[in-house]
Amino acid sequence: MERQARGGGPITIGAFSPKTVEDQAEDVTEQVPAPQLRRRLGRADLRAVPEARRALRELLGQWGRTARADVAELLTSELVTNAIVHTDHDAVLTATVGPRGLRVEVRDFVARRPRLRVPVADDGTNGRGLFLVQSLADAWGVRAHGVGKAVWFELEAEAA
Repeated sequence: MERQARGGGPITIGAFSPKTVEDQAEDVTEQVPAPQLRRRLGRADLRAVPEARRALRELLGQWGRTARADVAELLTSELVTNAIVHTDHDAVLTATVGPRGLRVEVRDFVARRPRLRVPVADDGTNGRGLFLVQSLADAWGVRAHGVGKAVWFELEAEAA
């Protein structure tokens, strides 16, 4: 389903992309569609944060694994907020679910890598995003692109 985002380009919710999965019982490789969310985030558009949470909730509902949906929404909010607040460019949110779990990635177009900061009690509410991602995700990281970077996290299916 494709819609027009407020102030942005088209977004896709619940789209499918082929992923190769190996069937160990028959040792045959087959194409299985993986539910995916892909959304363009407008520059400095903080409305994208609750919209991304809602779209992710819909995706997780289709997947049928909602036990850690609150954690997935929180971590997605953190990555989306970081991309919107700390860059002066658009960003792209991609969330994919599959047999191994959920992977959420936010790609922006600024090469500067984010800094993990340990929260300080006097620091208000700023600076906790990546600390939350590190604490709650099963895996996370930063991957450089030709222009910019992608910050990602994964939640394993067994725990989801």
